[in-house]
Amino acid sequence: MDINTFTSAELTHATTPKSALLTEAEIALFVDYYQLTMGQADFINRNDAIITANYYVRKIPQGEYLIAAGLEQIIHYILNLHFTDDTLNWLSQNGELSDDYLESLKGFRFSGDVYAVPEGTPVFPNEPIINVTGLSRDVQLFETYLLCVMNFQTLIATKASRIVQAANGRPVYDFGARRAHGRDAGILAARAAFIGGAEGTSLVLAGRYFDIPYVGTMAHKFVMDRSTEVDAFRDYANVFSRNATFLIDTYDTIQGAKNACIVAQEMEKRGCQLKAVRLDSGDLLSLSKEVRRILDEEGLNYVQIIASHDLDEFEIDRLLKNGAPIDSFGVGTRLATGANFNPMSGEGGPSALGGVFKSVERDGIPVGKQSLDEPTKATVPGRKQVYRQTDTDGNYCNDCVTLWDELNTDGEPLLIPIVKDGELVYNFPNLADIQARAGAELARFDASHKVLTDAELYPVEVHSGLRTE
Repeated sequence: MDINTFTSAELTHATTPKSALLTEAEIALFVDYYQLTMGQADFINRNDAIITANYYVRKIPQGEYLIAAGLEQIIHYILNLHFTDDTLNWLSQNGELSDDYLESLKGFRFSGDVYAVPEGTPVFPNEPIINVTGLSRDVQLFETYLLCVMNFQTLIATKASRIVQAANGRPVYDFGARRAHGRDAGILAARAAFIGGAEGTSLVLAGRYFDIPYVGTMAHKFVMDRSTEVDAFRDYANVFSRNATFLIDTYDTIQGAKNACIVAQEMEKRGCQLKAVRLDSGDLLSLSKEVRRILDEEGLNYVQIIASHDLDEFEIDRLLKNGAPIDSFGVGTRLATGANFNPMSGEGGPSALGGVFKSVERDGIPVGKQSLDEPTKATVPGRKQVYRQTDTDGNYCNDCVTLWDELNTDGEPLLIPIVKDGELVYNFPNLADIQARAGAELARFDASHKVLTDAELYPVEVHSGLRTE
């Protein structure tokens, strides 16, 4: 029998395709199994300790700063986490969790506190970004989801910020959904990229869900569906006469530019203007210069040039420093994957941010991991606050990490109350306000901390009250 076909009897046992999209009912299982086995051991041994766990990043993969992003999704998870009967029945039938422990999860509700830096805040290595305080076996349930969301969105927001800095005032758009590491990554990358300064995204769902401006041009398919490139440009311009951008590299970029000029001049006769042409292959430096010359010679100096094609902050920086007349950038793969690679130097590493979520206090007593075999993985005990200090001009000049109750009158505390006694006490701003915050905060740091290579370390002082043994 053909392995790809089934008899009618076999069809009753065949599985139908699954979307693998998580529902809020299923999201309780977005845990590593040890979070549940430890929970059961805590439950049986009556460990009712109240702990605080810090989320922080030990090392930044590129540059010297991070843009914190992802808090809204973390708080949604913490406040909405619950175990349905179906979830608990499945756990009972699979694995080795006891019925009495599973029964205790039926009424799960977080009753502790969360303090965090607002999204869009620049942060630095070893500074607490989130403090979660609550029952030990509750707090540990959040680890996998918190790290997944915060590490990814912070990575992408930071990458976007670096790219926007390199673009030097020219708009940057997220084109990365199709290369993102999964569907959730696609929409969360669009969100984080917007926080980092991108002006829009190509992903329509991000526009619907997060109110991010969404943009688009045309694909090579649209051009190849017509007998000629000129016909393709005419068809598109007839429909989008007020907002047309032509993709001109399907066959030959220079001829594509000339064909764009033909249609642009036809549009002028109808009282319309071609908005832009897009370059998506080849030597963007030389092609952009030649395309600009062609457009200007035809009196189309108002037509902008948009560039895509394997862009990142390093390539954009190189293009602009060499006089590329590019007006805006669509950045895909290296933005949505947070590529930690410098194509100019060949240096880089995995596309990941190694943030961690570590217990630092138990029943009010500081606790820490020593890691004698690998000292860099040791943790600084104690619940902490970060105070950001300014110079006489109002610019940021120094951070001080202190014990939680140790006031520092020389700076402003970064971690603010988000959840108190299990109740939300923070009004989440809209995404445009978060983006504005990120830009305004970053502008208050000296440029030496933000350059693409060889950036200077921003001074972060660990207060003497924090013991490190």
